[in-house]
Amino acid sequence: MRVGAFVLSAQFPGQGPGEALHRAVRTAETAEEAGLDAVWLAEHHFVPYGVCPSAVTLAALLLGRTRRLRVGTAISVLPTTHPVTLGEQAALLHLTSGGRFSLGVGRGGPWVDLEVFGSGLAAYEEGFPESLDLLLRWLSEPQVEATGRRYRFRSVDVVPRPVEALDGGASGPEVIVACTSPSSVRLAAERGVPMLLGLHCGDEEKAEMVSLWRRCAREAGRSAEEIEAAAHVSAGVVQLADRDHDAAEVLLKAMPGWLRQGLDAHVTFDGRPRRMRDPLPYAEHLCRIHPVGTPKLAVDRIAATAERTGITRFALLTEGSGDLAATEENVRRLGAEVLPGLR
Repeated sequence: MRVGAFVLSAQFPGQGPGEALHRAVRTAETAEEAGLDAVWLAEHHFVPYGVCPSAVTLAALLLGRTRRLRVGTAISVLPTTHPVTLGEQAALLHLTSGGRFSLGVGRGGPWVDLEVFGSGLAAYEEGFPESLDLLLRWLSEPQVEATGRRYRFRSVDVVPRPVEALDGGASGPEVIVACTSPSSVRLAAERGVPMLLGLHCGDEEKAEMVSLWRRCAREAGRSAEEIEAAAHVSAGVVQLADRDHDAAEVLLKAMPGWLRQGLDAHVTFDGRPRRMRDPLPYAEHLCRIHPVGTPKLAVDRIAATAERTGITRFALLTEGSGDLAATEENVRRLGAEVLPGLR
């Protein structure tokens, strides 16, 4: 069982972006001290829901601040960046960190980001498979050329090559795809790439997505060993207290205000209607399905999720209180009082 912290760099009402980013950095430093396996960094643009605009940049900082911790993006938004640019950055972080970097990628949403960065709506609606394939080729081949609809260029050398040996190995950085629909599950499965499953999903939905991934991977000709070894990641929320009620109360006081201001700030590319969750019921839903309560309850819920879904890696949001000291304490308790029960 591998447990990490999911870092949104959330800007709560009354806070500035510097405060949110400082809490993100301290979360990673505390996670290493507490014995957690990893931190997973979110990326957003133009909204206080999360104020980190470049997960790979923050990952570089945190890899330099830590010595053992795995640092991953959850996720880098592929439609708003060039796959080769992202591949070069991933290779650089993989090689300079001794293999501690994981690259999580996803489609993002139909947001104004597509306009600002010039990629257009087609990059979101149609271009993700082409971008993902180009990225995967960049991370595995010595030379790459592109002849697709969106990307066309002559063969160039991959420098630095991410598959150079690290401690006797020859693999590049781990790649994970955020999956929210059957089509994205199928896309990841056909390429043999593990999934990152969102914090809004309960165990039953995640189990169904894992089952679909395994079936699609078999149909695509993936080996039984490759399918069995796929290390999917389950995102969630954790808040620890001496009483279950106290843990939920912390989140229900802080999270709805953050969710309301953060989600309301999203602007669509083409003016299409947005379907945003009602903040209070959503926060209550997260408290019901995730390890929010005593350390014993947290152990039981994480273990139950692993048993029901087969997933043994977790990225748990620890900053739901919005407070730096409370976040650090939450991470410390996760390491000291929950991890031993899972091992």
